[in-house]
Amino acid sequence: MLSRRQKHILLKFFSLFSVVRGYNILVIVIAQYLASVYIFAHHRPLKSVLLDVNLLMLVLASSATIASGYIINNFYDSEKDLINKPRKTMLDRLVSQNTKLSFYFVLNFVAVVFASYVSFKAVIFFAVYIFAIWFYSHRLKKQPIIGNMVSAILTVTPFFVIFIYYQNFEKVVFAHGIFLFLLISMRELTKDLENIKGDLALNYRTVPVVYGEKVSKRMLTVVGLLTIVSAIILISFFKIGHMYYYFYLSIFLLLVYLIVLLKSNKKTHYLTLHNILKFIIVAGVFSILLIDVSVVLNRI
Repeated sequence: MLSRRQKHILLKFFSLFSVVRGYNILVIVIAQYLASVYIFAHHRPLKSVLLDVNLLMLVLASSATIASGYIINNFYDSEKDLINKPRKTMLDRLVSQNTKLSFYFVLNFVAVVFASYVSFKAVIFFAVYIFAIWFYSHRLKKQPIIGNMVSAILTVTPFFVIFIYYQNFEKVVFAHGIFLFLLISMRELTKDLENIKGDLALNYRTVPVVYGEKVSKRMLTVVGLLTIVSAIILISFFKIGHMYYYFYLSIFLLLVYLIVLLKSNKKTHYLTLHNILKFIIVAGVFSILLIDVSVVLNRI
């Protein structure tokens, strides 16, 4: 049996884990390594990629920066989350705001230390990335369209830093990047529809608040169709191995998403749509393995 103090410490750990969304960070770390092995550095021996210390430092710096980003986002959105996510907020509030901010600065410092192992340019990159996340959370998040665009860019940045490191300028890399960017843009706008109640209460100028639900749904329909087109292009014009199964599934789920979107008008509806997009994104991470398993086996 755990003592009262041990239970309290355990609850605080889960609270902090919830704030930094540790499960998301774990998925991003896996995605960065899989993307490195299969896409960014597919021409290199497997061991040289997996044992690349510079890549490890970039992944760790990305993880620390993302975790700090979730903390500062949680800090600025604490009142809104109390309306939109009351249960999660109760767990998150087990850790004080001062403790969260202290952890925020520690994580940013650690990220810069990891980046300094790679190069001074990496330090500059992550310093800009950290500032951009703070500026987005503080100001841009409350702006329609701009906030959504910046959020999507910040989300794909951890993959952009690996792309810069390996300097792989093949067209397939950009094609994957466009698909991911469009998918994340859909998720951001869907989240705005899901959280419209809290945004209205606290005067967040999101797309649904400023332009209304109908316009937001039209925008989502357009972006959804563009995402489907980008998936078709990847299937038709690029060598993606058995990953085409994933893109066919994505097209099907996106069509289901667009059909459900037409009749959506409640928070539960938008939560379902959000979960569809999250599933497509997470499934995409692990489907990278389908590109060519034999190539990986031969590279060991």
